[in-house]
Amino acid sequence: MKRVIWWIRRDLRISDNPRLSTAISMGDEVIPIFILDPILMNSDYTSEKRKAFLLSGLRILDSELRKNDSYLIIREGNAFEELSKLTYEYQVSSILAEPDYSTYSINRDKEVASKLPVYWIGSPSILPPGSVLKSDGTPYTVFTPFSKAWKSLTSNIPIKNSSSNLPIFTPLHIPSLSIPTSSSSTLFKPGEDEAQHRLSKFTQIETDTLRNSLPAIFKYNSGRNQLDVEGTSQLSPYLRFGMLSARQALFASEFAIQNANNQDAQMNAESWLNELIWRDFYIHILHHFPHVRRQNFRKINIKWEYNSQIFEYWANGETGYPIIDASMRQLIETGWMHNRARMIVASFLTKDLLIDWRWGEKWFMQHLIDGDPAANNGGWQWIAGTGTDAAPFFRIFNPIHQAQKFDPKGNFVRKWLPELQLVPNEYIHEPWKMPSEIQRKSKCVIGKDYPAPIIDHYWARQRTLQVFHEQNLKNFNLSE
Repeated sequence: MKRVIWWIRRDLRISDNPRLSTAISMGDEVIPIFILDPILMNSDYTSEKRKAFLLSGLRILDSELRKNDSYLIIREGNAFEELSKLTYEYQVSSILAEPDYSTYSINRDKEVASKLPVYWIGSPSILPPGSVLKSDGTPYTVFTPFSKAWKSLTSNIPIKNSSSNLPIFTPLHIPSLSIPTSSSSTLFKPGEDEAQHRLSKFTQIETDTLRNSLPAIFKYNSGRNQLDVEGTSQLSPYLRFGMLSARQALFASEFAIQNANNQDAQMNAESWLNELIWRDFYIHILHHFPHVRRQNFRKINIKWEYNSQIFEYWANGETGYPIIDASMRQLIETGWMHNRARMIVASFLTKDLLIDWRWGEKWFMQHLIDGDPAANNGGWQWIAGTGTDAAPFFRIFNPIHQAQKFDPKGNFVRKWLPELQLVPNEYIHEPWKMPSEIQRKSKCVIGKDYPAPIIDHYWARQRTLQVFHEQNLKNFNLSE
């Protein structure tokens, strides 16, 4: 009897899963295992909502496996030790797993692979790190040429979804821990079926004759930036844990591009594909340049502020800037934040408050359901002006203008800041400008019901420009 372990990490799905399909072809019996690593589960970078989403996803995966003559085996502890026990006790011939690229994962996997028969298959990205390189064999550090090379390589990927419809025979006598419960609730329903439903809804035209609107992918360029509408796919938590494979997202985007009924719709669908390429890009960067998790990608030395009180105002949504505060409170309550909002609040922290991007990166990881080391780090360093393809140092988001443009009627702000519910539209993004009488009528007295701005944006902008200009301008190649 040949037994193979399917070591599940970031691939909580049955369809389009190369590890599972290979395990089925290699072994008479497949042992699906997920190891609850205390170091990861209790890390300072762990979000309780992300943990709850993961645990719920594991329960759903177990349910799906039981429909296929299998079940999910849960172990807790050090990965090497737990896999060693299983390999020895059940005479396992092979362990199949998907590579991961955080520093901790790489060190863990080196230990496991040095003594156990592990085979690394696939990648959480569409193209695995190391497959998209310059002609001289070095990695790309600028997105546009990376994107061109990436597209030339993915053009050879057949557009089809592989699924594992065969029984997944698993010995019934292997002991397993129960999947822990979590008190946290999440905005997102976990599981592969929900991921597929969301992907289909976002990318495909329904055949229902009563439908009178296009899927959001064909309006993505405008919808993705509006905070007061649902114009994004909201698939990031599912990609984060592999409840949806990145390949499936690629196939869906290609299908939409090919079936767009006009050039504008096609361009919108291509914009969403571009987001998938950015995701791959940051995974590749983390693999090739692991120092980015703790250091600036660019060799620059910014004199950051380390004011914990000011940081707390930002973190808790008490800055006095409604768009910042609404976004931060959305994050705290739901574990998710619109991508445009992420850029606005990150710019405010790093460019207005001049606080080290690492503080913000960690706060996001402590709260985001979709918190991913590669994408989160890449986004923060882009905004801070320290990373690959970094936003120029002089790009500083104006929180008032951003709010006026992407939440014009203040619907998003009012949803998350009930204290501003009665504030008139003309003051909703600058409530400190309300005359005293209107403040009283709106039941929003500045300094009492809602804070005054903790900093003047225009002064802060000049300070940041001066800091970057004096210390780091020579390190920026603006021609890039």
